[in-house]
Amino acid sequence: MAGRERADAARNRQAILDAAATLFATSSDPLSITMNDIAAEAGVGKGTLFRRFGDRAGLLNAVYATRIGALHDAVATGPPPLGPGTPPSERVVAVLDALVEFKLHNRQVALALEHLEPGATNSCLDTPNYRNAHTLFAGLLTDVVGADQASWAAHALLAYTRIDLLGHLITAEGWSAERVRDQIGALAARILAR
Repeated sequence: MAGRERADAARNRQAILDAAATLFATSSDPLSITMNDIAAEAGVGKGTLFRRFGDRAGLLNAVYATRIGALHDAVATGPPPLGPGTPPSERVVAVLDALVEFKLHNRQVALALEHLEPGATNSCLDTPNYRNAHTLFAGLLTDVVGADQASWAAHALLAYTRIDLLGHLITAEGWSAERVRDQIGALAARILAR
C-alpha cells in the first residue's frame, strides 16, 4: 500500500515530533534549537529530519499542527461558542480567545514558528495554521464588517495573537494570562460591535 507509512518511519516521525516539542518547550531560547539538536534528542540522523520535514519551518509547522489539532476540531465541528451555529461576532471573539490561550500554553513553539529566518519558505503568515485561521475569521467577519473589510479585519484581529506581543505583556509588563485574554476579548468585542 503506497499511502501507508512503515512502522519504523512512523516511530521515527513520532520520536522527532516528541523530541522537537520537548526541546522547544524546555529551552530558554527556542530560536537557538537546531536541527542537529533535534536529531540528537530523537536518536535519528539529521538527514532523516530533512527527508521527513524538509527544513526547520516544516518541522515547526508539524509540531504546531499536532498540538493545535484539538482546537481545529472544536472550531470545525464542535459545539458553540467555537463551533458552527454561533453568531459570527461571538464566534470570532471565542475563537480568538481560544487561539490566544493555545499560544500562551505553547509559547516556545509559537515563538520559534513566528520568528523563522527572513527569506525562509514559510513566514508565520504563510503557514497553514495562519491561513486557516485567516480564512475562518474572514468568512465570519464578512457578515459583521462587510466583504470589503473582512480580510483586513481578520489580519488585524490575528495580530493580537502574535506570541511576541503576548509574551511581552506577560514578561515585561507583568500581565497575567487571564488579563491578556480579557483585554483582547474586550477589545475585539468592541471592534465587532461597531
